[in-house]
Amino acid sequence: MTTITLEHVSKRFPRAMGDSTPEIVAVDDITLKLQSGQVLAVLGPSGCGKSTLLRLIAGIIQPDHGRVLYDNRPLSEIPLMERGIGMVFQEGALIPHWEVHRSIGFFLELRHRETEVPERLQRIASITGIGLDKLLGRFPRQLSGGEKQRVSIARALSRDLSLLLFDEPFANLDAKYRAEARVELKRLLNAYPVTTIYVTHDQVEAVALADRIAIMRAGRIEQIGSYIQLRDNPLNLFVATFIGVPTINLFPGKVQNSMWMGENFGGFAIRSDLPEGTKVTAGIRPEYVHLDPDGQYGVVDTVTPYFAEHYQLVEVHLAGETWLLTTELERKIEVGSTIQCDLDPAGLMFFDTRTGIRIG
Repeated sequence: MTTITLEHVSKRFPRAMGDSTPEIVAVDDITLKLQSGQVLAVLGPSGCGKSTLLRLIAGIIQPDHGRVLYDNRPLSEIPLMERGIGMVFQEGALIPHWEVHRSIGFFLELRHRETEVPERLQRIASITGIGLDKLLGRFPRQLSGGEKQRVSIARALSRDLSLLLFDEPFANLDAKYRAEARVELKRLLNAYPVTTIYVTHDQVEAVALADRIAIMRAGRIEQIGSYIQLRDNPLNLFVATFIGVPTINLFPGKVQNSMWMGENFGGFAIRSDLPEGTKVTAGIRPEYVHLDPDGQYGVVDTVTPYFAEHYQLVEVHLAGETWLLTTELERKIEVGSTIQCDLDPAGLMFFDTRTGIRIG
């Protein structure tokens, strides 16, 4: 296993010919350290630089500034054959005219270790329970999307690994196969405790597979932590709105007499050092919005049951604002009816409206 370190890594790409706008900053001065054996999920919206970061770590592309180190050794000094990197891409990237058994065993074949292939395949198949032996004689065109990705993962694990990299490997699978594939991959990561970086835009996937999650935006890492840390203690509005299901409620407001006051809710204590009139956005998760007979009125727009999670999600509006709250499934709430709500101060977070930075 390998410790991965990035020191002030940046990567830019030129715009298309004829485009006078500045170059694209794909990765912008990122510094991080991934300890040996850890699994890090890199989560962010499309175009934020996740895949570029992965390719920099793999050495597929070179940084314009900064260094990537494997066990404190610069990646540029490590020969390709000694890096021990396994990669799984979104499309599988299998060689179309090779049967499955050759794709999986190619690394060992190059090193004249073909006799090890059956044992590795048997171990992977026993861990995942996917019956790889039934796929060995097939070509990629004869495999489903889920089977291609399983073969790609088996191929990566057939190497002598120091680092395992995933670039949204299940993005093209339907919900059922994604759930199955996540479980299988989690078993494999437990059985093969190798340093792993998993790029995804799916926070359910990130939570299921990773020890830590890095949230990216516009080429930068906004925050790194566990899912609970990111959800309950976001550093800024972007992290607060990106992480968490259901999404966080946001209420514009301002400081009045050391209290936060909004359009529909207010009277909550806030930092006393904030100047009067400072614009502050309050954030609160739906589970901290409660039905209260003395609370603010609102009109119900939608009621959505989540049976597996044992709650219903209620969308409410009043005076130009919309918010969500969760209640027990048994409570009868009609669309179009009027209900009364209040905010639990224990769940309130405050953000500077101008900068988005957390201030309380």
